Amino acid sequence: MTVVDRRDFVLTSLGAAWAATGCQPADPHAHMAGGFTGVQPERGHWLRDRLQAGRAWPAPAKVFKTRVVIAGGGVAGLAAARALRLQGVDDYALLELEDSAGGNSRGGVLGGLACPQGAHYLPLPSDDAPEVQDLLEELGLRQRVAGRWQYDERHLCHSPQERLFFNGEWQDGLLPMQGVGPETLAQYQKFAALVEQARGAARWTMPVHSGPMASVQSALAAITFAAYLDRQGLGDRHLRWYLDYCCRDDYGAGIATVSAWAGIHYFASRHGFHAPGTESAEREGLLTWPEGNAWLTRRLAAPLGERLYTGRVVLRMVNGRHGVEVDAFNTATQTLERWQAQRAVVALPVFVAARVVQDAPDFVRQASRQVVYAPWLVANIHINSPLHDRPGAAPSWDNVLYDDARGTGGLGYVDATHQSLQPVAGPTVLTHYRALGDFSGATGRKWLLERSWAAWRDEILAELSLAHPDLGTKATRMDITRYGHAMAIPVPRINGQIGLKPPGNVRKQLSKKERYPVRSVLTWERLAFAHSDWAGYSVFEEAFTAGHAAAGQPPLSTSR
Repeated sequence: MTVVDRRDFVLTSLGAAWAATGCQPADPHAHMAGGFTGVQPERGHWLRDRLQAGRAWPAPAKVFKTRVVIAGGGVAGLAAARALRLQGVDDYALLELEDSAGGNSRGGVLGGLACPQGAHYLPLPSDDAPEVQDLLEELGLRQRVAGRWQYDERHLCHSPQERLFFNGEWQDGLLPMQGVGPETLAQYQKFAALVEQARGAARWTMPVHSGPMASVQSALAAITFAAYLDRQGLGDRHLRWYLDYCCRDDYGAGIATVSAWAGIHYFASRHGFHAPGTESAEREGLLTWPEGNAWLTRRLAAPLGERLYTGRVVLRMVNGRHGVEVDAFNTATQTLERWQAQRAVVALPVFVAARVVQDAPDFVRQASRQVVYAPWLVANIHINSPLHDRPGAAPSWDNVLYDDARGTGGLGYVDATHQSLQPVAGPTVLTHYRALGDFSGATGRKWLLERSWAAWRDEILAELSLAHPDLGTKATRMDITRYGHAMAIPVPRINGQIGLKPPGNVRKQLSKKERYPVRSVLTWERLAFAHSDWAGYSVFEEAFTAGHAAAGQPPLSTSR
């Protein structure tokens, strides 16, 4: 019987004994406040339910005219707005479902401390993402010094960056090392060699290169990562745990769900795989903030001013002979509003675009049936004093618990005050992430949305208490943010296709900036589609470049 099994057995027995006496055990976490926060799933469900019921929309209470409408205020929509601003276009409107823009890159405040409610870091972008590089330069995060680019160290993740609770103590880094045998080390080395082999055989970029994929990449995109590891004889449970963690962390699902292309791309497009013996190799730098990537999205949203319309549920988008028409429900006034524009950027998840684009083309409807989403939970836990720490490595920014049998989707936690460099540890917020993409179909979303806050609270505290037994007594509040369709999972496809873009509907965006590569943009008449869903996986670089390119598309002059 495992430690977890024994604990559950004891708790169940005690609960049964109390029940037999007619008493109920006191809630050990009754002192803790909290609830669900961040996003409001019922707004999107209102649209779904109304469409399913076939109810007619009311007449619009207001009609607005603008040059460009952007539907969706996530990273892609905000990037589109920035691109318009840089082009000198200020006649546009951005419609956002929630009360603030940001998509999956939003943040909050707990106990007076900033904390992320979604994505929490950005790897330093390579030259394959010049649009992102330019954004960072505009925000003062990097500058050229003596001919070389330098990043503002205040925004780079401070050391120690990550640690793993493994075999009863903390170790530096996330690759299991303490007490592993020579067979495990040999498998680490073998996988590292395979990654380098893949890097030599094809070009691995982020965002994904718009040109044709190499044959090796298409072959990897047709099978699961687990199947690839089987074929390569990589069965070590420690290696597989680590690779599964990496995939769940980036893609929302593990090695049995994501494609082998995704598993290799995680390493080949960035920093490679550092096996033991290569510790001196240069590690990947990353940018992070107490509020996570909300630091970026808030600065992207700030210049919009009154052009940002929040609390708008987009209901209908229509291609017309002379322009587009967009209807949106204003959640504050409970009225319908209509926007008329020359063109529109559809920066919405694919499944939403398929619902709201009137007479949506086949490629949109097909994509909505193909995309598989990972639900996510983000729990911010305020603690009033430092936790008792187990032996080993010092507290880090990213703190992960090893358990290859638990299967809860938990990804450990990040410390919101890690970047503060405060001399004496004090109250902080631990941000715990849970990826639920390995649950089949809508099961994960149903579980995510129907479980009570108290049930999630108890499960999360029990998991993290394996490394911090005093967490339950020092935690004062837990705020939970739920994303039912957090990100597209890069699942295998029989045809070896990467992403959802059909080549027949892709136009090339010709940039006026010579340093920007030619990007592919998915268009249909006066609509340009921009969302990371179309890339087949969800990262900042994909969403930002897609939105940036879509905003550069001129309206088509052809009639319907």
